[in-house]
Amino acid sequence: MKNFPNELITSYKKFKARVFEPNAKHYEDLASFGQNPETMIISCCDSRVDPETIFNMGPGELFVVRNVANLVPPFETQGSYHGVSAAIEFAVLNLHVKNVVILGHSKCGGISAALDSSATKQTEANFISKWMSILNGPKEKVLSKCAHCDHDTMAYELEKDGIIHSLENLRTFPCVKILEEKGRLGLYGAHYDIKTGELKIYNEVENKFLTV
Repeated sequence: MKNFPNELITSYKKFKARVFEPNAKHYEDLASFGQNPETMIISCCDSRVDPETIFNMGPGELFVVRNVANLVPPFETQGSYHGVSAAIEFAVLNLHVKNVVILGHSKCGGISAALDSSATKQTEANFISKWMSILNGPKEKVLSKCAHCDHDTMAYELEKDGIIHSLENLRTFPCVKILEEKGRLGLYGAHYDIKTGELKIYNEVENKFLTV
């Protein structure tokens, strides 16, 4: 317990008394029977964007994986560490989720880093830049069509295009592609505005984000 943040201990005790204990049976069932979420959310690790809060969901209702800029890498089998890919594989093949949602958001630090890597502190390993290179293609398109736009406009366009690109990458996973074609898995994109609370859903037919 030494050096553990006091504010976390205090908050945990509030959770235990106000949330856990009144719902002890629900938590017992989750422990005994496992999880059975219908939806997987691939979200950013930004502390301002919490999928369970945004969609008003509780424990056991969403399978969430978070990473910088809510990206999905393309399917590949090289290397040894595939955290996002492992989560997708687990959700689709083991939990049998019915939906996968890519949840992007406004003012994303990862997107800003993609547009200008010098604006973000990194180690010599350049983990952030390497991860954000997933968006190199969409970034070039945004820079081309928004050559005279300000940074906020370019960032917003890349936030949206990043969601679309991640949906495209999702379909490079054989298990995802097969299940979607069979009508057993739905793939969706959404963008959340931190300031206004507005949620926009990507309409693939119209190729635009529409406000809920």
